[in-house]
Amino acid sequence: MANPVASRTRAFTLLGTIITQFALGSVYTWSLFNAQLADKLSEPVSRVAFSFGILSLALAVASSLSGKMQERFGIRKVTIASGLMIGISLYLTGHATNLIMLYIFAGLLVGFADGTGYLMVLSNCVKFFPERKGLASACAIGAYGLGALAFKYILMYLLTTTGLEMTFEIWGFICMVMVIIGGMMMTDAPKQEVKNNNAAGSRDYTLAEAMKCPQFWMLAVMFLTVCMSGLYVIGVAKDIGENYVHLSMTTAAASVAIIAVGNLGGRLVLGVLSDRIARTKAIALALFVCLLGVCALLFAPASAMSFYFAVACIAFCFGGTITVYPSLVSDFFGLNNLTKNYGFIYLNFGIGSFIGSIVASLFGGFAATFYLMLGLLIVSLAISLTVKAPGTEQDDFTAEPLAVN
Repeated sequence: MANPVASRTRAFTLLGTIITQFALGSVYTWSLFNAQLADKLSEPVSRVAFSFGILSLALAVASSLSGKMQERFGIRKVTIASGLMIGISLYLTGHATNLIMLYIFAGLLVGFADGTGYLMVLSNCVKFFPERKGLASACAIGAYGLGALAFKYILMYLLTTTGLEMTFEIWGFICMVMVIIGGMMMTDAPKQEVKNNNAAGSRDYTLAEAMKCPQFWMLAVMFLTVCMSGLYVIGVAKDIGENYVHLSMTTAAASVAIIAVGNLGGRLVLGVLSDRIARTKAIALALFVCLLGVCALLFAPASAMSFYFAVACIAFCFGGTITVYPSLVSDFFGLNNLTKNYGFIYLNFGIGSFIGSIVASLFGGFAATFYLMLGLLIVSLAISLTVKAPGTEQDDFTAEPLAVN
């Protein structure tokens, strides 16, 4: 019979994680503020929007460091500190008077606060549900996506009724309270028992050990591919619709809602599916759907329907992969060091957010990035169909970490 105290601890940690993720996901409403911030600071929108690129990179870096912070201070203290920091940094963002202050407050501080909480609480929650890792991940990351959708309407209302500065203050206060309440409900997950045999998934790899395995870098390549494709298209979907597919502004803007639905659908569908089939197969399915979307952008006749189909496919892949990946990394390298191992791979989230834009600016537009996405997706799909966890008898690669001279 299940221990009622342990069951209650799991349930409270899951609920606290959902509340925290819901608040942290609100940073993905950032595009709502670009125009008003540009007017306030008398700067071009493109320069103001760059703050979100800094935020994404800071989020990824903080995610890679959060495992160390949890080890030293515990999940509750670090999450509460994350809540305090995001509240203060959003307040400061509202009072920024120049572009440098905006980059520091909105980019570095908000990103670091969000990243500190995001991956740590997600990984901790997944550890509590080793038999339902995909479902637990789907609940947590689904809350992150829903937070972005819900806060969009809250913040739009505040912007029209209270003004820019007050909106940031209220937003910061709401997020701070939610993250602190969520953090107080959490408990550090117990260490998983490590068995001393050679079965796949029976041992835990430290980050140093995992990085010596070729599979680690293969997972990193797949993650980079999905993040670059998803973040680039999500970030400039309206512009792609107007300038590449030649749709009207209203028709192109409808892609925002389609992306939100596709993103959330991917998180829920693939999160649940990944508990029923091999997670590498779930990722392969996501990559194949994304490949269909990119092919539609490159080769289908330009139309609203082909454009909507493309962005829905890419958003579905992005949301689903982000959901499945923590569980996939734990399948390959164990649960106990998940925050560190996935945290390093998660750096590709920040790197990917820059690559698409850089390629587009260097090589003259959207098509160059789409062809890069196409090539990377083909490579990643091949990896997803062949890669196996370290230590499996069928593994085509070395079963032990690679030796280093």
